[in-house]
Amino acid sequence: MQPKKIPLRRCMGCNESKAKKELVRVVKNKDGEVSLDMTGKKAGRGAYVCPSAQCLAKARKTRRIERALECAIPDELYAAMEAEIAGYNAKQ
Repeated sequence: MQPKKIPLRRCMGCNESKAKKELVRVVKNKDGEVSLDMTGKKAGRGAYVCPSAQCLAKARKTRRIERALECAIPDELYAAMEAEIAGYNAKQ
């Protein structure tokens, strides 16, 4: 029996391939709203980032998340994402 295949995704900040469960998904739904998806199950177009402030800052600086989601992301949303990632890291 073959071992179960682990889905890999690439972080938009550090550009490393990691297991899907290790990354946080940024998702854009049909209405164009962008949010963090900690479960990885929300419907919509997604981009992945490591759950660290450094990777999010690097992805923000290079605008890789905006290019992947094909939409502009306001500064307030980035601040909210940083706060959510900080809270996510505090829980673990």
